Amino acid sequence: MNLARRALAEFAGTAALVAVVVGSGIMATDLSRDAGVQLLANSLATAASLAVLILILGPASGAHFNPVVSVAAWVLTRREAAPAMRGREVAAYIPAQVAGAVAGGVLANAMFALPAVQISAHDRSAPHLLLGEVVATAGLIVVVFALARQDRAALAPVTVGGYIGAAYWFTSSTSFANPAVTLGRAFTDTFAGIAPASVPAFIAAQLAGATLGGLLLVALYPNSPQPIAEPVPGSAYQP
Repeated sequence: MNLARRALAEFAGTAALVAVVVGSGIMATDLSRDAGVQLLANSLATAASLAVLILILGPASGAHFNPVVSVAAWVLTRREAAPAMRGREVAAYIPAQVAGAVAGGVLANAMFALPAVQISAHDRSAPHLLLGEVVATAGLIVVVFALARQDRAALAPVTVGGYIGAAYWFTSSTSFANPAVTLGRAFTDTFAGIAPASVPAFIAAQLAGATLGGLLLVALYPNSPQPIAEPVPGSAYQP
């Protein structure tokens, strides 16, 4: 599949993911005032959507929907594999993911009759939240690429969706684990939003987590059973 079509799949998948995250958050707060119920609804919708999106768009682009996954695929994919994830593909994927994330946030706002573009006032700058993002992103990288190194990438839809659904609950940050999604959620002043001032630190924590996850992966799986031949299905997100 040519690069433009693969980038389109990344745009569409990331947009759909953010629309689900933001839209389910809005719906949850409309239906309940209980924070636990709101988080449960948001996490279930996100986990289910990830599984579906990875299953449907994985054959088109690898279903990354996440810049750190794309960069990790470029770094961790064996160079002798054919085709490996190439730098030009990363350069096409990341802008598509960021644009898709912003579009998804705007779409969710519009679907619920809110101003299409909002600026979030939800501060998420506390140090313990940043630690949560490091943990969430490190875990995501290990989950996605351990599957590939075990030659079990076909399990990515249920495994990645399950991990993200769980990480909503066991991380203090509710596991964004995705720089593109983090940027997209700055454009909605709703349950899933994040204030623009909190975005740089969140992304820095995600990059640190991706690095730690990559190091842990290499320590655990120094040799793949066979070369990784395709961009690995995977993604990440959260509230």
